[in-house]
Amino acid sequence: MPPDVPLNELADRLGIAYHGPVVVVDDVHHDSRTAGPGSLFVAIPGAVVDGHDYAETAVAAGAVALVVERPLELDVPQLVVENARRALPVVAAEVHGHPSAELTVIGVTGTNGKTTVTYMLESIARAAGRVPGLVGTTGARIDGAPVPVTRTTPESSDLQRLLAAMRDRHVDIAALEVSSHALALGRVDGVSFAVSAFTNLSHDHLDFHVDMEDYYRAKASLFSANRSRVGIVWVEDDWGRRLVDEIETPVRTVGFSPGCDVQGANVRVDTVSSHFDITAGGSTASVAMPLPGRFNVANALIAAACAMEAGIPLEDVAAGLNDLPPVPGRLELVPGTGPFTVIVDYAHSPDAISEVIDEARAFGAARVIVVIGAGGDRDREKRPLMGEAAAAADLTIITTDNPRSEDPAAIVEQVASGAGSDEHIVIELDRRTAISSALGAAREGDVVLVLGKGHEQGQEFADHVEPFDDRAVVREEWRSLQGAPESGAPS
Repeated sequence: MPPDVPLNELADRLGIAYHGPVVVVDDVHHDSRTAGPGSLFVAIPGAVVDGHDYAETAVAAGAVALVVERPLELDVPQLVVENARRALPVVAAEVHGHPSAELTVIGVTGTNGKTTVTYMLESIARAAGRVPGLVGTTGARIDGAPVPVTRTTPESSDLQRLLAAMRDRHVDIAALEVSSHALALGRVDGVSFAVSAFTNLSHDHLDFHVDMEDYYRAKASLFSANRSRVGIVWVEDDWGRRLVDEIETPVRTVGFSPGCDVQGANVRVDTVSSHFDITAGGSTASVAMPLPGRFNVANALIAAACAMEAGIPLEDVAAGLNDLPPVPGRLELVPGTGPFTVIVDYAHSPDAISEVIDEARAFGAARVIVVIGAGGDRDREKRPLMGEAAAAADLTIITTDNPRSEDPAAIVEQVASGAGSDEHIVIELDRRTAISSALGAAREGDVVLVLGKGHEQGQEFADHVEPFDDRAVVREEWRSLQGAPESGAPS
């Protein structure tokens, strides 16, 4: 465990003068509800609430010092900074003893594939006898034990505390999903990445980023020389090829094309598995991975490149991919649903939807049936594009996803505007009924894709969250349909 850190040392690190009493802090918080004895509270002004308004609550809970943007009338030492958000990762890393410097941290960024790549890295690390840590969309784990997190990439104070826990529990390799929001908001400032990987880039999050260029620049910032030692880049992507030309760090290229540092070949996929070869450094290993999809082969090649850069031999990489456990909500097969295949996937960007439909056709589907919606309070521009992508299915049922504060009918209408008005486009606001309709319409040899929510176990409305797991609902609705007439959806 790192020692308690004197406040004057933190001031020196922030480059500001401090002449007050010397107190020591042992933790950093940006949320007054989690502050405790001996902690430092950083008051961050936000779009909705201002952390300065909660500093008194943090002090009452035991915070012994504050980082603020303006002095407060509270009887505790205060470090006054120009930008509290930018100060947060600096002080958090300092207080927790810069844990990333003692770990092999692998950061994975991109629009799609981050979760799958980190799961693959966790499995590969285990196969190599290493102790893994994981942080991402589905939560965090330390050597397999779950740790709750609230974001794909936690706020810097929470992230540094989590990395410190990994260090203290002897984690060797920590695989982190790194979102564009985290990069733009400085959540990973203060993290030293041994390896950083880029999966792909496509239309998403333009509610947060000004345009695709801004989105790309946020992703590309992970590969700056002061953040990452080496970059792993998927080059079967236009943005990836651009990144290779612009990257500040040494780069390893990954793809199916000749000349890639890590190359995939002889790819065969079906509804339950993928078979392929990995070639790197003059050696080749064959993989039979229990996860379908050509894009998951791409994810596996990226994970392989990251793992080998972290010192794991190719044979252990192959063993870890061969023993890969299911990745929740990522091309996840729902078994026992009759003479057709049902797959739940997190696809919620236009490119991801197109890729999943293409994979279903590659599996030899007689017909592809899609259930799709779009989240509320998120990128509105992509909704018609999502509808357009989903309309490539033989039957497309447009429904509710997580409406949050928006009108579900309005969201569905925006998605449907890109899908057209053909008879194979069906609108059903209730997601459970939409899933039931898809199952009722499916025939032998069809593939039913339930897209958008993946691993999620709740449906978010304006003022509440209702329990809702696509996988569980598929099983429930299939059971209810046994012996019942078809739902009436067009076939």
